[in-house]
Amino acid sequence: MKTISLLRAVLISATGVLFCLVADVGAVGFQHVTAPDPEGAPLEVGIWYPSTATPVVLRTRTVSQTVAADAPVDGETLPLIVISHGTGGSYLGHYDTAIALAEAGFVVAAVTHTGDNYADQSRSLFILERPRHISRVIDYMLSGWSGHERIDAQKIGMFGFSAGGFTTLVSIGGRPDMAKIAPFCETHKTDFACQLIARNRDVLSTAAAAPPARDGAKDGRIKAVVVAAPAIGFTFSPGGLHDVTMPVQLWRAEDDVILPHPSYAEAVRLALPKPPEYHVVPNAGHFDFLAPCNEALAARVPEICSSAPGFDRRAFHASMNQAVVEFFRRTLNAGG
Repeated sequence: MKTISLLRAVLISATGVLFCLVADVGAVGFQHVTAPDPEGAPLEVGIWYPSTATPVVLRTRTVSQTVAADAPVDGETLPLIVISHGTGGSYLGHYDTAIALAEAGFVVAAVTHTGDNYADQSRSLFILERPRHISRVIDYMLSGWSGHERIDAQKIGMFGFSAGGFTTLVSIGGRPDMAKIAPFCETHKTDFACQLIARNRDVLSTAAAAPPARDGAKDGRIKAVVVAAPAIGFTFSPGGLHDVTMPVQLWRAEDDVILPHPSYAEAVRLALPKPPEYHVVPNAGHFDFLAPCNEALAARVPEICSSAPGFDRRAFHASMNQAVVEFFRRTLNAGG
């Protein structure tokens, strides 16, 4: 087992608070687009990619990043990574990881999930809709995006955190047993998923009636994945991940009180038919997987930005992002 750190699953409240973050970056291009979803509203997508254009400081909502907006793409046959955020987040939640990947030669597309984001949580219980969003983003990146000809369609990976980790596992063939949630919550009332359900009992019956993960939920184009603090990981045991044979890098925060051990990441580790590359992050909490906050945001929402005494989120992200880049380089044969 490898030891590093993990970051916490994100719940950004309906007050519309977003991440105020700052990063030092190199020559990375950035675009903000929408991708069509024939079964729902258009999907908001942030795209980071290699570019030789001169970057400038760009403020996107409350996130500041040094990028070259709408710049030309540099390179050919580039690998693609798609990112799925946690409950109540947005495409910006892991922007520092996206930048690190783009600096390393990857194209990165991060989606804002319809109905489960910082501005709209009306469908946060409809978690099985999320894999469709990922497939529609991949469709767009391979055919509709202005730089689609620069992408190698045989080299696609995925990064998912919290609810996005669950999304990732379903997208690669995981079959969760959602009937396990109700009895689990009878004895785990303080767990995040159980509190989310308790706050949304008015839509619970509708969500429960939604179709289970269908055969079409798996997207065979995804070849390797990074999963951080996966939500409702216990729904995959004992055999729900039997068909997942691709490389998996799995992260767990040692002191995650949002998705506490051993019902989430550990349950996923035990259910995988092949041992993942497993990282347990000492002294880390759930929200430490989000990009580091600046001082203004830390003062405004300390519950998201605060870390345990002695835990350096910036240093952790530097090491985590390096591990993520190296994993995708190796498993997607992406060079670098």
